[in-house]
Amino acid sequence: MDRLVNNLKTTVLMGSLMGLVLAVGYLIGGQAALLPALVIGGVMNLFAYYFSDKIALATMRAQEISAHDDPALWRMVERLAARAALPMPRVYISPAAAPNAFATGRGPRHSAVCVTAGLRQMLNEDELEGVIAHELSHIKHRDVLISTIAAIMAGAITWVAYMAFWGGRDRRANPLVGLLLLIFAPLAAGLIRMAISRSREFEADRLGAELAGSARGLARSLQKLDAANRRIPLRVPDGQSSLFIVQPLTGSDMTKLMSTHPPTEERVARLMEMERRR
Repeated sequence: MDRLVNNLKTTVLMGSLMGLVLAVGYLIGGQAALLPALVIGGVMNLFAYYFSDKIALATMRAQEISAHDDPALWRMVERLAARAALPMPRVYISPAAAPNAFATGRGPRHSAVCVTAGLRQMLNEDELEGVIAHELSHIKHRDVLISTIAAIMAGAITWVAYMAFWGGRDRRANPLVGLLLLIFAPLAAGLIRMAISRSREFEADRLGAELAGSARGLARSLQKLDAANRRIPLRVPDGQSSLFIVQPLTGSDMTKLMSTHPPTEERVARLMEMERRR
């Protein structure tokens, strides 16, 4: 039931993002602007669909490994992927010192799991298994594609709003409307994207704990990674922050409020409640 509710919520939120693209286009130029706005959203989605994995891995300077490079990690991914009824994803290690991990790819047959060198050194076997299971859950539910599309569409909305404000001076568009769009459209897009990401993180935690056979390892890893990333921030583009298992950037309370991830304390509490019910 929880899975159905999460999927329905994600569908509604994704529809809201596309609706926001069309609404911004309509406010800029009326019905004549609907088609260009739709095209912008579609082109951004296609770009995200085919190239988001390559961009994310390149940003992290990740290198693909084989079973000979890290046999323990490789066997763990292979075992959990089989348990999740998934094709074996490509496995990458990033040289980043900040401990973190992410999954990417447009679907189960075109997927990859990446862990940082910092994570590989910090976690024990049970904790690492919880992290890998969490990332495979994202792949199984195609969350990577959903999150990437949401990020790209949010960026498109911001770009269209920017054009409405600075380009409206030479057209019939109302400058006040352009200003309001410049302020509120990106904010609305960001809130919708945040809601999508948080919903998918809770679901990946739940399924990840089931795949690993216990919620304790994942709960402990989240606590360790959250604390470590406050000391060793991992600087990545905003559009990629939702891919990681814990929020890679730290900052003010406002930053935490707009985080693409649920509070770690809430995630751990839910996992431990799962463990108590076993």
